[in-house]
Amino acid sequence: MTSTTGHRITVEREAVHVRVVRDGQLLAESHSPLALRETGCPVRYYLPPEDVRTELLAPSETRTHCPFKGDASYWSVPGAADLVWAYPEPKEQVAAIKDHFCFYDTAVVTD
Repeated sequence: MTSTTGHRITVEREAVHVRVVRDGQLLAESHSPLALRETGCPVRYYLPPEDVRTELLAPSETRTHCPFKGDASYWSVPGAADLVWAYPEPKEQVAAIKDHFCFYDTAVVTD
């Protein structure tokens, strides 16, 4: 957990099943995602690389900086630029998300 003047981030392993489907194609599926909860943001699921079909992702030139998490790299799929991101060198407080992938529009599946 990290906390700075009212801003808080927690990262925990979640016992949920999440899937990422885009235009009918399964991009990722995990039963062991990390849930990142950050003040003012929706819960984001970070998926281990072995649960992501990385062969379907094209690296993007987009990079962003978060003062709490570090520098993010992005990937795209046809028709969806910068759909997924990861932190190759995250800040120490969120080190667990290193090299995990986070997608927009991740669905939690009820088994």
